[in-house]
Amino acid sequence: MDQAIAKKIFARIRATGRGAVFATKDFLDIASHETARQSLGRLAEAGTICRLTRGIYDYPVFSVLLKAPASPNPDAIARAIARSHGWTILPASETALNLLGLSTQVPANWRYFSDGPSKKYQWEGGKIIFLRRANKETTILSPKTALLVQALKALGETRINDSVIKTLKLKFSNQERARAVREARYVTSWVYEIIKRLPTNKRTQDA
Repeated sequence: MDQAIAKKIFARIRATGRGAVFATKDFLDIASHETARQSLGRLAEAGTICRLTRGIYDYPVFSVLLKAPASPNPDAIARAIARSHGWTILPASETALNLLGLSTQVPANWRYFSDGPSKKYQWEGGKIIFLRRANKETTILSPKTALLVQALKALGETRINDSVIKTLKLKFSNQERARAVREARYVTSWVYEIIKRLPTNKRTQDA
């Protein structure tokens, strides 16, 4: 195996920083699939990176408290898997709530809607489930607006209160809130009414 290529692969990994999750296919601009696979395999055997599931690895953060590698970010794992297969994914149900800080409960199963096949992936820390779903409400939305819509649906209209509105205001920039107001007018009516309640700057919204 070309050592120069192996060094380039590790240099990219290190440049991404600790906690990054990546797929074998992320390195195909540097090496062939087989060479990238072998390089990552050797780095995993050496303990430099961790193999999470087939073709997916992370460059772990070391936990001083646990005196061991910290658990990887499940959302980053899901996105690496989706990237590897060319899928478009969208956090669903409790996953969306967790990512937006609307729920402190860590999902036992991280669920995503996907335009790929329905699949389940298990790693040491849990399970990621991709559900094939053609959702007309999300295909024309930006990722952040789509995430907002899914989180509100998962929460339910009766559970929306001032605390939820405050949390969402902190999670979305003024530009993102204004964009959501523009984009989401054709989603479920009550969801759109909540989105309109998110404070926006009039000048930004009209831009």
